[in-house]
Amino acid sequence: MFSKRTEPRSIASQLIVLFTLAAAVLLACGLGVFYWIVVRHAFAEDNAVLADKVAALSADLNESGPNIFAEELKARRAGEHAPYWIRMLDSQGRIHAETPGMDRLLPPEVFPSGQKSASALRSPTDYRRGAKLFSLVAVNKESGGQTYTIQVAQDRSSDEQVEKNFAVLAIAVLAASVLASTLIAITVTKRGLRPLGQMARSLGRIGPTHFKEYVAPASWPRELQPLAIAFDDMLKRLDDSFTRLSQFSADLAHELRTPITNMLGEAQVALTRDRTPAEYRETIESTIDECERLSGIVDNLLFVARVDAARESIERKKFDGRAAVEKIAAFYQTLAEDRHVAISCSGEGQIYADPALFERAVGNLVDNALRFTPENGSIRITLAEHAADFEVAVSDTGCGIASEHLPRVFDRFYRAESSRGSDGAGLGLALVKSIVDLHGGSARVESEVGRGTTVVLTFPNKPTVEAAVSAAMI
Repeated sequence: MFSKRTEPRSIASQLIVLFTLAAAVLLACGLGVFYWIVVRHAFAEDNAVLADKVAALSADLNESGPNIFAEELKARRAGEHAPYWIRMLDSQGRIHAETPGMDRLLPPEVFPSGQKSASALRSPTDYRRGAKLFSLVAVNKESGGQTYTIQVAQDRSSDEQVEKNFAVLAIAVLAASVLASTLIAITVTKRGLRPLGQMARSLGRIGPTHFKEYVAPASWPRELQPLAIAFDDMLKRLDDSFTRLSQFSADLAHELRTPITNMLGEAQVALTRDRTPAEYRETIESTIDECERLSGIVDNLLFVARVDAARESIERKKFDGRAAVEKIAAFYQTLAEDRHVAISCSGEGQIYADPALFERAVGNLVDNALRFTPENGSIRITLAEHAADFEVAVSDTGCGIASEHLPRVFDRFYRAESSRGSDGAGLGLALVKSIVDLHGGSARVESEVGRGTTVVLTFPNKPTVEAAVSAAMI
């Protein structure tokens, strides 16, 4: 089965439909309630008028008597439009008098049974004859020692037609209002979404060479300002990333070009004339040194890249931090003695980390400290265990780093002016930072020119959410 690809729904169309539906529902409810109130009021008035008419007829029968009352009913002309049709029945149910023509339109049997009191009439009975609608009531009244039944029919055909016309008018008003609501919704939605189009055009002008053209959130509506701020922040991050990437590419090319140029130059010089075996051996050894340097750069780059992509394996466990740093110090002890530099360790505690990565990070710090610590200097490795984390600080008495370089010391291939003459490639601190980030920790550097540098690594005692996610992605 092939799934149908649905087109994304337009915000404008959704707003128009929702606004129109809401307006239609509100108008329908409002007009419906208004129509119900008007119709109910009209029927209530008709019922009240009908009750008054019945009461007046009852009073007239008492005052004038049955005979005069009958003569008055018969005096009406046949065919004349009468809003009320009146019939008087005797106690035997025989017609004593009625409005002329009433027998053909409203026979006696369609009326309800007579009520005793005209002041307490029940709701009239509706009766339809053709296109006409009548409301029927009947009341019993005594006069001259006999009981008479007065049947009254109220013609409500005109009222019904008015109600129908009113209903048609209400529907027409509802349709026109819905149409007007749709047009208003379209206009308002287009006007309301106009800033999005302007923002899209502004963002469309932004390219790799135009990251400085920010969206400027102050000029946008309040609802779009968070989006504009988010875009500006994203552009700043992209600008910074592109700048770093460009610098990284240039630094990488420079670092790789130097050993390759050295190897190529030495090989070309060696081939200009015949050499002794010792001279060839010296050239090969120099080439091996440069290859080892290239291999170290490539290994470090691959490690940092794997860490950034969360593909480096990490196996945390508890181990003795003091024993681990003493092992590292012992490894560099011979090199330190050759340079007349003392390495000392202090503090203790259990650290929760990957032992191999921990040794690599601290080893890089010690190696970096040895490279910049003069003779008769010292390197101190300090451990401190806290409730939530474990700190490792590597301090030296080297030349220090100027304050303007401190924010970038963990960048790849970045080297301060004081380290330009060293053999490093500027990847040591970047690798250390990647290892600490992989553990969910942090790294900071403190330095003072002429007095030395201290790098502090913090490893959490429990894996953080970011570290757990990275481990899950491996």
